[in-house]
Amino acid sequence: MKILYYDCFAGISGDMNLGALVDLGVERDYLLEGLNALKLTGYEIDIRKESRRDITGTRVEVHARVHHDSRTIHDIEEILTASGLPGPVRERSLAIFHILARAEARVHGKDIADVHFHEIGAVDSIIDIVGAALCLTRLDVDRVCASPVEVGGGFVSTAHGTFPVPAPATVEILKGIPMRTGAVPHEATTPTGAAILAATVSEFTERVRFRPREVGYGVGARETEIPNVLRVMLGEAGDDAADGLEHEPAFLLECNIDDMNPEFYDHVMDRLFTAGARDVYLTPIIMKKSRPAVTLSVLCTPGDEEKIRRVLLRETSTLGVRKLPVERTILKRDTITVVTCFGPVRVKRAFWGEDIIKSKPEFEDVRKLADEQGVSIQEILEAIGKPEPS
Repeated sequence: MKILYYDCFAGISGDMNLGALVDLGVERDYLLEGLNALKLTGYEIDIRKESRRDITGTRVEVHARVHHDSRTIHDIEEILTASGLPGPVRERSLAIFHILARAEARVHGKDIADVHFHEIGAVDSIIDIVGAALCLTRLDVDRVCASPVEVGGGFVSTAHGTFPVPAPATVEILKGIPMRTGAVPHEATTPTGAAILAATVSEFTERVRFRPREVGYGVGARETEIPNVLRVMLGEAGDDAADGLEHEPAFLLECNIDDMNPEFYDHVMDRLFTAGARDVYLTPIIMKKSRPAVTLSVLCTPGDEEKIRRVLLRETSTLGVRKLPVERTILKRDTITVVTCFGPVRVKRAFWGEDIIKSKPEFEDVRKLADEQGVSIQEILEAIGKPEPS
């Protein structure tokens, strides 16, 4: 499996992304020929080697000779349709533009069709986005992953005024994506950079499990306290991925409780699962002064951590929550429907590579059929037999 990994320790912008992918090995002639299909005029592209804090990479700058006030998403769609670019490039480009348009619409309280792009509708941003789609299509990877995203700090000036970092559109796009702040006192991640990640990345993780073959660095405009570069790595997944195993970062949130009515636990567990918990369990313990108590443990992904913590602090008697970073290793799974003589039953299957190594009927489906048909649960299970899809 071919993996592309974005290491966004210094953030990401459209030009840094283009520089990184060219530095990784995408041919300049391929990129420039593809961009020429847009039939845009009044700009030049400068691609050169530069260094930031002794790290050498590729700097891509788009110099616009003609100023375009603003464009709508409809204008962008017309440009792409008329370009004759390959379907995958147009689709990926439009996906990025639509993410940007939706973010701008939410921030400014407008319908997506009425959003007028200023910075994003400018020729340099169009080049950055379509260039990203061209490069990603050229690399033809099976999966794109990224680290948590550094967004920076301070304030940024836009066509709408001066805003705190991350800019409103950027933070709207990054909803549900892990991010960091404050590594540098300026904007580190732009809306365009955030949208490229949101449209292409399938997993955000700091735990990379693959063999890197190539490394590229995209150089940003500033000289900053940390190397102002975007690092990308291209490699092959290890044996785990070939076997269908997935790895994802997770948190184990726990609290010890010795003063809560046990009748509350069922309600609390329901609230935790609604908030996104992957697993919830109770462990009997003995606390100081030999008091019997319970450890309430919750497994969750980083994106759900705050919601889980809020439930624990609001819905239980605990005064604090501890957090431990863990990693989940997960078998590839699917759910099929098996039609029996009593009715349909959903069955979960787990795979190792191409082989089904485990299967389990949904108990609620089995119990419901047993009640409806007036038979035993065992009869329903025997009727399922070897699970094959209907």
